[in-house]
Amino acid sequence: MPYILYINYRLIMDYRLNLAMRMLANKRGSLIGAVLAVSIGILVIHVNFVIFQGIYDAIIRDMTDYRFGDIYVTHEEDSTIERSHLVYTNWFERVSIIQAATPRLSGSADIEFRNAGQENEEFDVPVVGVDPVTDVQASTIHTTVSDGQYVYARNSIVVGETVSQDLGGISVGDNIKLKITNQWGIEESKRFMVTGISKTAGGQGFDTSVIIHIDTLRSMLDRPNESNSIFVKLNEKNPDGAKEVKNQFLAAYANDELKAQTIEESAEATLKGFRSGIAMINLIGYFGMMSSAFAIVVIQMMLVSNKTREIGVMRAIGAKRKDILIIFIFQGMIIGMCGAGVGTGFGLVYTTYAKITNMQFEGSLALEVNYNWEKIGQTALIAFGLAVIASLYPSYRATKLQPVEAMRTV
Repeated sequence: MPYILYINYRLIMDYRLNLAMRMLANKRGSLIGAVLAVSIGILVIHVNFVIFQGIYDAIIRDMTDYRFGDIYVTHEEDSTIERSHLVYTNWFERVSIIQAATPRLSGSADIEFRNAGQENEEFDVPVVGVDPVTDVQASTIHTTVSDGQYVYARNSIVVGETVSQDLGGISVGDNIKLKITNQWGIEESKRFMVTGISKTAGGQGFDTSVIIHIDTLRSMLDRPNESNSIFVKLNEKNPDGAKEVKNQFLAAYANDELKAQTIEESAEATLKGFRSGIAMINLIGYFGMMSSAFAIVVIQMMLVSNKTREIGVMRAIGAKRKDILIIFIFQGMIIGMCGAGVGTGFGLVYTTYAKITNMQFEGSLALEVNYNWEKIGQTALIAFGLAVIASLYPSYRATKLQPVEAMRTV
């Protein structure tokens, strides 16, 4: 008996579904319009996500690769860490998930360049001191040297692209002079040979700086063995692992007054406003989907109006109000599934294109494009749900039609 009831229920539901599909098929223009309304809303969200989330992730990527690493260690109060960096880098390199750790020291200098006997105007530039051996293992800044090679000797210097242009277009092999005031107020000067020009998309690297050997900068600043920071790189992306290592490190050197942050923590202050912007743009996208839902209401109301006579006939031959309700809800489900499928499909095509082509806008960094399946699924489900909800009012209106009055409608 239960099996027979189940079969009857399936037959009735199949009949309702087939009828809903047939009614939509007879109004292909309305169906296409409703599906487009849903799919465009989804596509807008996909495009916004690829562009703005891609920019956000690209900034995080470059901050990790160039400036902060996966873990960034500084002194809590002082501008420099006086204890030898080897104590800390050796500790990090004994941890299995750590790829490398390297010290960095920063300062500022007046830069001077003579071109064909003419002296260019001096100006101030940021100076970054690196350990050439460990920096290439922990950071990817060396890969930004498009002309020449990275720092390799005490008198070699890598010049950022912007600095190079400001100096009148220097090239590899030129000699430039740096003048630095050390911690005692004494001016130190030294000539360097340009070994490379560094250039990054969007200027996220050291385009406005110069890079020299850390020991040379220590000598000029009279800060032997000191560093501003320790740059730590993990073997692979592992936020939880980075946080655990950070906490273990701080516990191991609790008396050294050090501050350690993961890349998420380091970037929080810098990118907080940008992340709020992403949330606002996503909200606008969801408002667009709600507009699509309104379009579905209008389209289904037109379907109800056009099918008034058919609804009257169905009611006259015994169809109940719930049958009419379910038929039009099925229509909303069909529109939602088709719209979600088409919109998600086009969204994935756009995402794949952006990923394969390393999409970037002129003068900006390449987007970091990823498939966020949770976001993709969530967007499709919301679109489907909105389509079904949007069909409720037209469905309710259809059930309110009186059979005799509906059959009189031509």
